[in-house]
Amino acid sequence: MHSKLKILWLQGITCNGNAHSFLNHPRLQTLLERLELLYHPLLPSTYSLEEVVNTFPQADIIIFEGAYKANFKRAGVTLETILLGLQTHASYIIATGTCAAYGGIMQLSDPQSSGLIYNNNNKQLLELIDKQKLISIPGCPIHPEWLGYVLEMILYNKKIPLDDELRPQELFAPLTHHGCDRNEYFEWKVDAKKFGEKEGCLYYEQGCRGVMTHSSCNKILWNEVSSKTKAGTPCFGCTESDFPRSNMFQTKTNMSIPEEVPLGIGKKAYLTIAGIAKTFHIKRLEGKLIDYKKDHRKD
Repeated sequence: MHSKLKILWLQGITCNGNAHSFLNHPRLQTLLERLELLYHPLLPSTYSLEEVVNTFPQADIIIFEGAYKANFKRAGVTLETILLGLQTHASYIIATGTCAAYGGIMQLSDPQSSGLIYNNNNKQLLELIDKQKLISIPGCPIHPEWLGYVLEMILYNKKIPLDDELRPQELFAPLTHHGCDRNEYFEWKVDAKKFGEKEGCLYYEQGCRGVMTHSSCNKILWNEVSSKTKAGTPCFGCTESDFPRSNMFQTKTNMSIPEEVPLGIGKKAYLTIAGIAKTFHIKRLEGKLIDYKKDHRKD
């Protein structure tokens, strides 16, 4: 790689959410000192978009944001033409955000659009992009430090192990559930009664998908301080290919049991464990933590 990575940030059908999220990187200025922005929609760049789509400057990394549609135009040129022209000389293409990876929200309004990983809801691979160059960072929006991690790994010529969906394993091997402050409530099957509180698990009634969503949101905190579940809001599973879904604030249940059980456990085994845990009553977990004054050994 060059002493400075040449970055070209290309947008498909997008809300700009990932470009804005990246600006929240806690060490953005330091990172930008190691990058040469050939084009970025929000930051000062070497080229204009018109120059990019007409000259195809050589970039080390293409960061693609938004859903892909072959005949969707940027500066009068189709995305298919632009990506084919740019990817020839690029070493990496980073699908940035869930729309770029899988189609995401944008695919709901335009079923002909897709992500760079899958070209429809049946998970058929999109053949336009050289998969040897592709790295996927889903999220709605992405965590800025996830993109920063990938760029820094490339800067220092470090290998980035990827999973089957081309996501960095360091970031997406964990589940959102890992590191969640509410794990004890999950274990003892204590439900959250409403949003915005510190107590209770959001999985059983409030639609939380942290137990089946690959992300490091509770390990690499947002703005270095928080996450959805820390704030009392359910994980929506925005890093997965089936996002978005309907009724995201409500858990689908059958006889008061969630229809989808945590990743990696059979339904019968989970029902057995859940049934046993539900028979216990842990007083410390049944009320407001701030109000609990009894010696915990007396529970």
